[in-house]
Amino acid sequence: MKVVYSDPKTGLTAQKEVSDEILASLIGAKIGDVVDGSLFGLNGCKLKITGGSDDSGFGMEKSVSGSMKVGVLRRIANAGKDKGQYERVTVAGNTINEKVVQLNTMIVDYGNANISEMFPKKEKAENEKEAEKK
Repeated sequence: MKVVYSDPKTGLTAQKEVSDEILASLIGAKIGDVVDGSLFGLNGCKLKITGGSDDSGFGMEKSVSGSMKVGVLRRIANAGKDKGQYERVTVAGNTINEKVVQLNTMIVDYGNANISEMFPKKEKAENEKEAEKK
């Protein structure tokens, strides 16, 4: 499972791959719950669950209780030529289950964590681009 965590102050994001044992400890948590960052190797932080997606690629919806997939009506636009139109969209529920493959989180409490360690620089990718140019 992938955990994507973001810093609302700086706008930085990063991701970590975590084991299925950690996912098992999160089963039953819902969107909006705050979890300890030490589960994901981010010691001292508190993370708020903001969403995710399941193994079929359907996004989690906060307004849908449970962990099943359902079709919901979503408004297309509030103004313009599509005003008042809806579309049916399949979404996953707001509860984490064993089918979740990506979990989106946001840092709400930094504790004693070092931000530069949490968001590593991507120097390797820049070096590869320079090598391709040559």
